[in-house]
Amino acid sequence: MNLIKTLLDKILGTICMILFGFLVVLVTWQVVTRFVFNEPSMISEELAKYCFVWLVLFGAAFVFGENGHMSIEFIKERFPKKMTMGVEILIELIIIAFAALVLIKGGLSATSLAWTQMSAALQIPVGYLYSAMPLSGLFIVYYCLNNIYLVLKRKKPLEEMHLKAEGE
Repeated sequence: MNLIKTLLDKILGTICMILFGFLVVLVTWQVVTRFVFNEPSMISEELAKYCFVWLVLFGAAFVFGENGHMSIEFIKERFPKKMTMGVEILIELIIIAFAALVLIKGGLSATSLAWTQMSAALQIPVGYLYSAMPLSGLFIVYYCLNNIYLVLKRKKPLEEMHLKAEGE
């Protein structure tokens, strides 16, 4: 399971870096065409929107893999170790429910509805934009299941595992 997570981390990290780099180039080109040539590029604006949406959703999934989202630690720290593990598992289950219902189920619905709409400048289905939702939802569900597996296997809260890994 660790090999799959490591591979998924590398793939998502690489995709995010490529999307971010491409987004910088697109926005720079948009500024140049707008202010230097006085003729804004419609294609770069629409592509930048697609890149940004995909970057945000895949970046969010990537951060779930690193357990890097903000959390209110001082509440969890007041519980005994066993209870902290239970709270972490409950949090992961709530995130799984959200990702499954909103991102995967809702994303599939939005994607199928938008598949018949064509984007104005690119003339490709808008469904490509929305397809990032179910994909990122699947990644988030995987990362949450992996976190639950780690908590149950090592019988330690995630925070302790990450602190130990950083100290090594």
